[in-house]
Amino acid sequence: MFRFLFLLFIAVPIIEIALLIQVSEVIGGFSTIALVIITAMLGARLVKQQGVHALRSVQGEMARGQMPAKELFDGLCVVIAGVLLLTPGIMTDAFGFLLLTPMVRVHLASQIMKHATVHVAGYSAQTPGFESYSEPSVTRPHSSSSGSNTIEGEFERKD
Repeated sequence: MFRFLFLLFIAVPIIEIALLIQVSEVIGGFSTIALVIITAMLGARLVKQQGVHALRSVQGEMARGQMPAKELFDGLCVVIAGVLLLTPGIMTDAFGFLLLTPMVRVHLASQIMKHATVHVAGYSAQTPGFESYSEPSVTRPHSSSSGSNTIEGEFERKD
């Protein structure tokens, strides 16, 4: 966790500053500032469009009585993309625009689901709702060791 926080708060800003300096040497200082402002405005517009679409998809799945796992993951990616795009910098903008790409989200979700197992009150299962993200030949082994990626929780159904 410490490494992640170190990268987030120390390494990323240093890389961003270095990239901004290099870009400003090539295209000029005012052009670099304009580039950062334009990408933030374009990113905000795309995040708004995709965020509204994700919200409607979640509402549609819930209205059909389905678990909107894929749609919620898409919404989470759009929110993270929005934060990255509104953060001044070139690297964060690149990652933000990547997260707004549906193909990248599908690949990211499938990679996460390869390593995820859900335990609910002693029952272990694949996460429902991500079937469209998973590859047909992929199996997710169940492991009860303490080093596995396990999400534990309890739920109560109220009908």
